[in-house]
Amino acid sequence: MDRVQQLEQEGDIAADYLEELLDIADLDGDLDMDVEGDRAAVSIVGADLQQLVGARGEVLDALQELTRLAVYRETGERSRLMLDISGHRAAKREELVALAEKSIAEVRASGESVSLDPMSPFERKVVHDAVAAAGLSSESEGVEPRRHVVILPA
Repeated sequence: MDRVQQLEQEGDIAADYLEELLDIADLDGDLDMDVEGDRAAVSIVGADLQQLVGARGEVLDALQELTRLAVYRETGERSRLMLDISGHRAAKREELVALAEKSIAEVRASGESVSLDPMSPFERKVVHDAVAAAGLSSESEGVEPRRHVVILPA
């Protein structure tokens, strides 16, 4: 089985798990499965799914971990599956890229490093990717839940 087939299998297992979860919770949602880069991605879209996201995405993070465990249970392989609900992560990604671009400009103008507020692992990854794409480097500092990104001058 090649890597794409493996990721598609992860997405199928995750979609089945999430469909059962939606049934149990008596929630309506449509599932969309895709492969994005080197990971499976599952999105749930529907009318009122905000309770599955939580105030700051904490419920979404927990559901993602549970879904990854369900995939692991079936495949024996650790999954990097990404779960999104009602476009929460997509919107957050856009917001973080804008923050990273603003901070990159600040670093370039001042020549000084910039420390950002604490972020989740997903959020830090988005910022690290944006910084790398801009040709600068960054690192994570601190300990959860205060772990944050520091953008370094060139």
